[in-house]
Amino acid sequence: MKTIKNYFLLAIASLTIISCSDDDTPVANNVTLEFNNTFKGTPIVLGEEASTTATVNTSAMGQDHYFSELKYVISNIRLIKEDGTEIPYNVNNLDNGATVVNQSKEETLSYVLSEIPTDNYNQIKFGLGVKTDLNTLDEVSFPEFYASAGANDTEMHWEWGTGYRFTKIEGFYGADDSELSFHSGSTIEGEEGNYTQGVDAYRDIILDLPESANVGNSAPTIKIEADFDALLSGHTNTIELGEDNATPSVHSAANMELFVDNLGGNGSDDVTGMFSIISVEN
Repeated sequence: MKTIKNYFLLAIASLTIISCSDDDTPVANNVTLEFNNTFKGTPIVLGEEASTTATVNTSAMGQDHYFSELKYVISNIRLIKEDGTEIPYNVNNLDNGATVVNQSKEETLSYVLSEIPTDNYNQIKFGLGVKTDLNTLDEVSFPEFYASAGANDTEMHWEWGTGYRFTKIEGFYGADDSELSFHSGSTIEGEEGNYTQGVDAYRDIILDLPESANVGNSAPTIKIEADFDALLSGHTNTIELGEDNATPSVHSAANMELFVDNLGGNGSDDVTGMFSIISVEN
C-alpha cells in the first residue's frame, strides 16, 4: 500500500511539474533580425574618397569599388511556422513594421520584432523596399517612418517623386576613384491624378532558416547577411560600371532594374537576391 501511495504522489508531482512548465511558457516573445552587410563575407567598412580603411571589393568584371554610404529599407516582414502558416508583422504599418538599415548607424543593424507568437519558425519573408500600396510619402499615417526615412542623415525620400528610396548607395570605383551612385525605388508614369505604375523596384525576399527559430522561452536572433558583391556580380546580371551606369544622376530606370534584380532577386528563379541566413541563435 505504501508503494502504491508513493507512486501516486510521484505521478501527481510529475503532472504538477509539467503543468507549471506549460504555464511558464510565454504566449509570445521577441525575435531580433540582425543585418550583416558584407562583400563576400567581409564586413563592409565605409570610407570617403581615397580612403585607406574602406572595404574594397572587386567585381566579376574586375572593377574595384567601395562605399561611402549604404542604406536600404526592410518592410513587410513575415515569419513562417513549420506548418506553413504565415505570421505577418505589422505589414501595413510602416511605423511599426519597417526600418531603414544604415551601415553608418550600428543601432539600425538590429531590428526587434516584438510579441511574436510562441511557435517554431523555419522561414522568413520580407520586402526590400516598400510595397506599392504603401509607397507614398505619407507623413500623417506613418509619421515615425516618414521622419526616420527623411532625416538629413538618411534622405530616403525622392526629391521629385511621391515614394521612398528603397536603397541608397554612394561610393567610388576604379583606379581614379570615379563616383558610384545608385538609388533605387519604384517609379510612376503619366500625369498627376492619372499615375500608373512604372518600374516596380520592390522585391519580396524568401529565406529558409538553417534551423528553426524557437519562440517562447527563448527570444531568437536571426542573423542575415546582405552581400553587396551582388550589386555588380549578382545571380541575374553582371554589370560593368561606366558613364551611363551608376554614376550621379545618370542611370536610367531600365538600368536601375538590373541592379534591383541583383540586390533583391528577379522574383522568379531568384527570390533571395543578396540575402542569406548566417545562423539562428535560440
